[in-house]
Amino acid sequence: MGDKMIVKQELINKIKDYFDLNIYETKVWLALLAKGVASAGEIAEISGVPRSRTYDVLEGLEKRGFAIVKLGKPAKYLVVKPHMIIEKMKNNTVRDAEERVQILSKVKETKEYQNLEDLYREGITPIKTEDVSASLKGKSNISNHLREILQNAKKEVIICTNAADISNKIKLFEQTFERLKSSGIKIKIALTGDEELITQLSKKLNIKIKPIGIEAKFFIIDRKEILFYTSNSTKAAEDDIAIWLNSEFFAEAFASLFDRAVG
Repeated sequence: MGDKMIVKQELINKIKDYFDLNIYETKVWLALLAKGVASAGEIAEISGVPRSRTYDVLEGLEKRGFAIVKLGKPAKYLVVKPHMIIEKMKNNTVRDAEERVQILSKVKETKEYQNLEDLYREGITPIKTEDVSASLKGKSNISNHLREILQNAKKEVIICTNAADISNKIKLFEQTFERLKSSGIKIKIALTGDEELITQLSKKLNIKIKPIGIEAKFFIIDRKEILFYTSNSTKAAEDDIAIWLNSEFFAEAFASLFDRAVG
């Protein structure tokens, strides 16, 4: 190897991101990997990192477990095998996540959290339920909101969508319908699409499904809330848009129209 190690910038950038290092740390670590064991002066020479910075960088890498200091003068650094570093980082990540979960769990026991709940329930100006509405964008956001309102159903759920959509999320709907039925909640469902698929879904979900020819996609909860999609396109997931209304007047009217349509 020559005086200076030639490493592609692309590799430096990738390793930097993978291992959460800065540019100097990455260059020093790669130089140490290439040498196995080296002094700070040798590392500075082959890495291209200024000698004045190399000492600090090596010290930092040692603290993070990327290198080990060998006793003696001048001090030499021994590189740690990459797979051992990955294992250590994985363990640290799991530990940090567990600690964070414990902290978040304890937050609910604090008086400050109770203040948050009080603010939400009462607020400075209490929210009128008839005024609550929202526009939701993106498949994930819509699905999360739909899951929440379905979980809060007390008496009845009305579903109108296409058979392919139910089939694609069959596990989710199996669990949802099982929970709703076990809670004594009435489910009314009408689907567009292939009639053979609708028959299969009816057997699979153990529920009566009405085939309809009207292209629509909406969910009505207890005739009080309604979530409806503004289009039935097959565009990118982030382009999905749905409107949620907490309006008993509107939801009741829509539910009545549904009842007449499906008979």
